Amino acid sequence: MKFNPYPYQAAMIDYIERHEVSALFLQMGLGKTVITLSAIHNLMFDSFEVKKVLIIAPIRVARDTWPDECDKWEHLKLLNYSTVIGSAKERTLALKQKADIYFINRENVDWLVNKTELPFDFDMVVIDELSSFKSHTAKRFKALVQVRPFIRRMVGLTGTPSSNGLMDLWAPFRILDKGERLGRFITHYRNTYFEPDKRNGMIIYSYKLRLGAEEAIYEKIGDITVSMKAEDYLDMPELVMNQVGVELSNKEQATYDQLKKDMLVTLGDKEIDAVNAAVLSGKLLQMASGSVYGEERESIHLHDKKLDALEDLIEGANGKPLLLIYWYKHELLRIKERFDVRELKSKQDFRDWNKGAIPVAVIHPASAGHGLNLQSGGSTIVWFTLTWSLELYEQTNARLYRQGQTESVVVHHIIAKNTLDEYVLKALENKSKGQNALIDAVKADMEVS
Repeated sequence: MKFNPYPYQAAMIDYIERHEVSALFLQMGLGKTVITLSAIHNLMFDSFEVKKVLIIAPIRVARDTWPDECDKWEHLKLLNYSTVIGSAKERTLALKQKADIYFINRENVDWLVNKTELPFDFDMVVIDELSSFKSHTAKRFKALVQVRPFIRRMVGLTGTPSSNGLMDLWAPFRILDKGERLGRFITHYRNTYFEPDKRNGMIIYSYKLRLGAEEAIYEKIGDITVSMKAEDYLDMPELVMNQVGVELSNKEQATYDQLKKDMLVTLGDKEIDAVNAAVLSGKLLQMASGSVYGEERESIHLHDKKLDALEDLIEGANGKPLLLIYWYKHELLRIKERFDVRELKSKQDFRDWNKGAIPVAVIHPASAGHGLNLQSGGSTIVWFTLTWSLELYEQTNARLYRQGQTESVVVHHIIAKNTLDEYVLKALENKSKGQNALIDAVKADMEVS
């Protein structure tokens, strides 16, 4: 297929070529993969500035999406690639193959740096989903910092740069620019831009931005960072967010409220015990959805209110494809027991979905979060249970609401009233507002005709 870049895509290709270090906050659907590969192609075969490239991505994206893009476009045919995925033996053989680009999943970065005898001789590294390197204690972060002095060009790609606040920015930029802009140590960054928020004596639980710190951070990273929103550069269809409310019975609500208050409740002959706030949060979300895990990981049924609401949505779709998002395994089992659905797992599943051959598909956000193009198969999403992760939430919605979508996308949220469901949705909205402030602050100032 011939690649005819949009003006913004041509500008982004040029941006990568002109900057040895770059962070591209490109919203889902803008074509970050073909943009990056085009820049690599030009750097290799036009200016001869790059010889060997490592691309780090989520496993499915590294295995399928990046190689598929290389094969798809005519102008990328010169790029030889090797996929470094599989057993240790398979990965080692893939590394020994002569190629221009090597694709590897992020879980194997530490293995690549510290557990192989082969030299780390990549002069350019691309991190797809840069936000997955936000933890400065993770092995993948430490491994990249270790070899960062040997890498000449770095590119970071993400559509969700700070899903949990600006504290998340330090580790990714420490990798990108070796600490030049936000400091070499997290303590320096934290002390410069944040102050203690919630605390108990000497124990600090959270931090908040100092006055003027947000703008100062944006200014620090602005010279190597560019961001774009799809709606600014593409003629995107309408995105409709809808809440489908369900109400628990008085008895069900009382059971829910008792667990919330006492962290312990009895259902039949089973006790549901929440040992801490994190466990309590999970148990409450499960109860809102109709079933909850007991001490032996058995599923204890509470109600079918969300299943009833889902039945109405399926009937209302009248055969139009619907993508259903679940979170807990017992939800999937209950959904499969009641409805004729197909779980999206294999390449064939995804092909059939994109052909419009699956009326009701079901998928977990961790599987749908990155790299899947599902916009050809439908335009309706239903969240059975929400995730706290803004990144997974936005990335999952972007499987349908992206470039190439021809219909208005409707995202239904089945929300149990007077439960934690309402707080999760509100939290996602609030985090999104904060992240949008970052994106707007470093937004590309370009005219698109």
